[in-house]
Amino acid sequence: MAVDRDHVLRTAAALLTRRATATMDEVARAAGISRATLHRHFAGRDALVRALEELGIAECEAALDAARPDEGPATDAVRRLIRTVEPAAGLLAFLYTENQLFEGDTVNEGWQRIDTRLAALFRRGQDQGEFRIDLTPAWLTEALYGLLASGAWAVTEGRVARNDFTHMVAELLLGGAVRRERA
Repeated sequence: MAVDRDHVLRTAAALLTRRATATMDEVARAAGISRATLHRHFAGRDALVRALEELGIAECEAALDAARPDEGPATDAVRRLIRTVEPAAGLLAFLYTENQLFEGDTVNEGWQRIDTRLAALFRRGQDQGEFRIDLTPAWLTEALYGLLASGAWAVTEGRVARNDFTHMVAELLLGGAVRRERA
């Protein structure tokens, strides 16, 4: 029987999102395969996390493409992005806490591509007068990541309804990013 790698990754992502300390045995059991089979595909936890990172990057890039960040007002593009990335938010929440992905001098180029695209969206909003200019695009990008992760955890824990995710993340981010008229 052939192992469906995508199924294994998505099962691992779902489990690790709920329980970041789950063992490789638990991941294998959740995926319906033996630990030996899991190890044939992923030599250890590090290899599994790196494969999940690639999946997360692909999901983010697909969400960015679908959100059309260069179209319409930047605030609308941010809302579209949050809505399109929401299905992957749990995986992103897990990856957000995996320090091994961000230690040292080599960060996956995929994250840099995503950061660049997000910063460009926030910069466009600043240039068009939609977003505050005292918050850097890099900070707004980090704030978005943090809110996506927090929202995913809140949904997973049952503290927030899944249907409220997009609204709550967008309103908190944009409520703090929208430029206010000075009195």
